[in-house]
Amino acid sequence: MFSETKKPKSYQAGLSQQNMIAHGTIFEGDLKSEGDFRIEGSVKGTLITNGKVVIGSTGAVDGNLSCNNADIEGQVTGKLSVSDTLSLRASARVEGEVQTGKLAVEPGATFNAHCQMKVSVKELKTDNKSTIPTSAKPEQSA
Repeated sequence: MFSETKKPKSYQAGLSQQNMIAHGTIFEGDLKSEGDFRIEGSVKGTLITNGKVVIGSTGAVDGNLSCNNADIEGQVTGKLSVSDTLSLRASARVEGEVQTGKLAVEPGATFNAHCQMKVSVKELKTDNKSTIPTSAKPEQSA
């Protein structure tokens, strides 16, 4: 009864918490996490997460960024790999190389990058047989 330790609900539900790099903070090096990130400061290096990355208006990333979703208001310089949706707000400035599944750009955003859109919809399997039903095929004369 008393031996159980109480954990925050986020741990009990299997949810990840949000990490934050505050305004005025400069982080140099590599970061890897399962949780979401909010960046209001500066990151110089590599940031890898399976979550969402929000780069606020005062935030900057100089290096590599890899995540599932990204919402950018600040600046990114380097290689950006977003497996699902990359949203660029009006104040965003992105330079470098971008690979994403979906891209949303608000008017006013600066986007100077080589961009590759990954296929987000699986292709339908097709075989070598004709797709026209036999009743719709023209009759052949013998």
